[in-house]
Amino acid sequence: MRLKRYGLRFLIACCLSTGAFAQKTALLCKRLIDGTGKIVQNAAIVIEADRIIAVGSKDIIPKDASVIDLGDFTVLPGLIDAHVHPFIDKDDYQIDHLRRSSAQKALEGLKIMQDLLQAGWTTLRIAGDADVAYAQFDIRNAINKGLFTGPHIYGAGHYISVTGGGGDINFTSYEQPIIADGLIANGPDEMRKAVREEIKHGSDWIKIMVTGAFMTVGDNPQDVHFSSEELTAVMEEANRRHRPVMAHAHATEGIKMAVRAGVRSIEHASYIDEEGIDLMLKNGTYLIPTLSVDLFFQEKYFNSKALAKAVQLGKHEKDENTKSKMLSLAIRKGVKIGLGTDNVGFPATFPAREFAELIKLGMTPMQAIQAGTKVNAELLGKEKDLGTIEAGKLADIIAVKGDPLTDITELQQVKFVMIGGKVVKSDN
Repeated sequence: MRLKRYGLRFLIACCLSTGAFAQKTALLCKRLIDGTGKIVQNAAIVIEADRIIAVGSKDIIPKDASVIDLGDFTVLPGLIDAHVHPFIDKDDYQIDHLRRSSAQKALEGLKIMQDLLQAGWTTLRIAGDADVAYAQFDIRNAINKGLFTGPHIYGAGHYISVTGGGGDINFTSYEQPIIADGLIANGPDEMRKAVREEIKHGSDWIKIMVTGAFMTVGDNPQDVHFSSEELTAVMEEANRRHRPVMAHAHATEGIKMAVRAGVRSIEHASYIDEEGIDLMLKNGTYLIPTLSVDLFFQEKYFNSKALAKAVQLGKHEKDENTKSKMLSLAIRKGVKIGLGTDNVGFPATFPAREFAELIKLGMTPMQAIQAGTKVNAELLGKEKDLGTIEAGKLADIIAVKGDPLTDITELQQVKFVMIGGKVVKSDN
């Protein structure tokens, strides 16, 4: 009997340590937009540990579950931003990149990511960032160890650029031996090495600057910067190591080159044409149009000298309306479009304006919500864990007071946030 008692105590201790007796929690809400396209009225969501175990009506709630009643609120999956730069938060970001240490960027970047989590963004894909090291992965690793609460983080350490490209610093004198904010590589061999360096230091995506950029001095976004040989080398190396590639591509031909090479996503696509759209459809390439960044520049940085080029190009793009017409066509044709903001210092509630911009292009509110949940989870290859509220998924859940299907701006006012079954925000 004594051995049996000791054995029982040992079993209980093991169960507690592994979470086998974890507390169940039930969320109640007036309306559930589950990410799959369904709307469930008067829904209940049952959570155990960090996972959803059941979704349905109130009669599914176990007797031993604690209940969080969200009343008339609308519940949705946690939001996913597929294009962020947490270390870029100044208009003169390339100079600011030289002012701040990697350690300082890590501390400030953690605060930015936590603020985004509070605004409902439970997952971020970093599209490279302005840091000589890999501070974003130090943040990710600390969050994953439980040292801090923060969003799920995926992405690239740096944007790989050619000399004189959008990731290089092109406004200093020849004599100045500075380290650019991007990872500079030229020729197939250097491209292979750059991919290997990124993977070695924690990148689960590879980011390449196939064309010029809007924000940098000394390059033209309508120019193609990568040769076909360089692009092939990147793709071969990334594929060998099972890392997807995201391609910064504004120029028409650069978009097509990147799609033909097999990148998983095209970022920006400012000068895409119908042939490029059809190529994306044929190859199943995702498109991340990053619309709200132009709004941010026009509203905050309209007098900025550092971003004069970006502001002017964005204004011209808006006046010409060509990008909007092409993106609307891409939506109608069925290109897989995810939500990415190109967040470069936005206030935490600003990124949700991307939903309204997608709706202006012709998406329904439900499609726009799915772009920032289900579609982005599929882009990341994390659809088994993220993007919808279904049994088996991680309990990444947000709630808003009203109905975002009738007023999409509700997503700018998230009142409740849960990540991995842990409540991190609960207003009202």
